[in-house]
Amino acid sequence: MNIRRRTTEGFILDFPLLNVFGFTCYTISTAAFLYSPTIRHEYAARHPASPEPTVRANDFAFGLHATILCIIIVSQFWSKLWGWTPLAQTPRPTKITLAVLCCSCVIVLVSIFIVLADQVKPVERRRGWGWIDVMYSLTTVKLLLTVFKYSPQAWLNYRRKSTIGWAIDGMTLDFIGGVLSLVQLVIDSASQADWSGITGNPVKFGLANISLFFDVIFLVQHFVLYGPVESKTTKSSDEEPHETDRLLRGEQEASLPPSDDRNTAN
Repeated sequence: MNIRRRTTEGFILDFPLLNVFGFTCYTISTAAFLYSPTIRHEYAARHPASPEPTVRANDFAFGLHATILCIIIVSQFWSKLWGWTPLAQTPRPTKITLAVLCCSCVIVLVSIFIVLADQVKPVERRRGWGWIDVMYSLTTVKLLLTVFKYSPQAWLNYRRKSTIGWAIDGMTLDFIGGVLSLVQLVIDSASQADWSGITGNPVKFGLANISLFFDVIFLVQHFVLYGPVESKTTKSSDEEPHETDRLLRGEQEASLPPSDDRNTAN
């Protein structure tokens, strides 16, 4: 939609910026659960009844794909990179968004420090912290960012009473993906005959439910509360006389002699 409209007007920078950080965390955690022997060993030790993580290759592909797309979207806010007309106001993330990103980094760094500090202790004094807990901190950050990233856009749509600039098709696909993600998680857990696979993959379960909640809000805003505002806007702008037409009409009227002069001449 941004490429077609050649602008990011109506789309806030906070959303894709939070997405870049959140999906980076998601991609790292899913890659670790899939390919890291250390993480897989620690997971099996904590879930002996179902030692195989319910993370699948499509989860990693989804995170990597989303991260790349979000980086591209963030770059679109710098219009000169795409040859678009610059926005009247330079896009900047809000201070709250920057604070959330900083807090997210602190959470991850603190979890890494705790694991490192725990591993240097003698075995009998360790508290059981492992690198899998760092992965869980990444998934927790992703869930928190998901809640926060949707809220400003939902508020912006409410304040503008419009969803222009917001790609509702993406929300529709996101809703379908959330449903299918939950179905896959349930099937994987059922095939292992152990429902702890759901709690062992909190990011997938939580992400799907949070996304579904906000997807419903955006769909209601677009299709129920505000209607097809884009078509109404387009229609009203088409019905308005163009500035060029008004100028041409004025020139034509100025070139005609006054009606009183014509009557006098007759």
